Amino acid sequence: MKAAEAVSNEITRKHPDYRILVVDTLRYANPVVDKFIINGLYLNAVKNTPQIWGKLYDMAETGDNVNDLSKAVNRLLSRKIKSLINDFNPSVIVCTHPFPLQMLSNMKKKGKVTAPIIAILTDHVVHPFWLYENIDAYVVSNSTMKYEMIKKGFSPNIVFDYGIPVKREFIERKTRSNILRVNELEDKTTILIMGGSLGYGSLKSVFMSIIKSDNDVQIIVITGHNKKLKKQLEKYSLEKTKSVKIISYTDSVADFMQISDLIITKPGGVTVSEALAESLPIIIMSPIPGQEERNAQFLLNCGVAARITETDDVDTIL
Repeated sequence: MKAAEAVSNEITRKHPDYRILVVDTLRYANPVVDKFIINGLYLNAVKNTPQIWGKLYDMAETGDNVNDLSKAVNRLLSRKIKSLINDFNPSVIVCTHPFPLQMLSNMKKKGKVTAPIIAILTDHVVHPFWLYENIDAYVVSNSTMKYEMIKKGFSPNIVFDYGIPVKREFIERKTRSNILRVNELEDKTTILIMGGSLGYGSLKSVFMSIIKSDNDVQIIVITGHNKKLKKQLEKYSLEKTKSVKIISYTDSVADFMQISDLIITKPGGVTVSEALAESLPIIIMSPIPGQEERNAQFLLNCGVAARITETDDVDTIL
């Protein structure tokens, strides 16, 4: 959704007369299925049994049954999406998630959709879940992905290594002193810690390691929707002398990135792209097995990130 909104916002900025519709496909097609798949299977697997999610990801990569299940679900849901497309009559359709892309590939094959379809991949690696026939253009994060897709038989004329879209606020600079003043923060070395919308992974242990260290730093933690974690960190930070700001889910991530000297985060494709747009050094923690593990490896190979594991000394890496 973040990538879709970034594209929508930029088109509106440049062409205010264009009609744009941003749709959360699964939620629109069937809220019950969306809740079961995204809020049930996916989020529970990621939070409680990440290794199982990683195994499913690997199975999908080798073609074992997972893709067949995805196709079956998407066939069931595509009728409502087809009606939406007919009503809106778009000149072009952009997909920032593989589920609608799979639906549209199938519909275009059957002649039910004629508009050009553009896929924007929101990770830094290629996965078969994204690769379908009848797609008119692919926008990928980097030249390595383009090279890999060409090797898989895609025409170089339809693969564009333009990067993952981020909102303009991650590119435009604000006055540092104003951001500090509004958020009641000090003007000193600042570390930003994020764990995605779930507040996932070793965020708590990383926070506690930094707050115990001798380094004179300011800490900003964004805990997402994890209320329990926020309360735990707030209670612990009261006992320490460091400057600490703990925030739940927020739309001000760009501001906090701009005033930070370093980000410690799990390597979601969009979050990493936002940090790179801000020229913010990255330390990776707790990648979800599957796509985030591959993102982490890509970033390490490019030399733009370091990584913390459970056994590492956080101070040393900082």
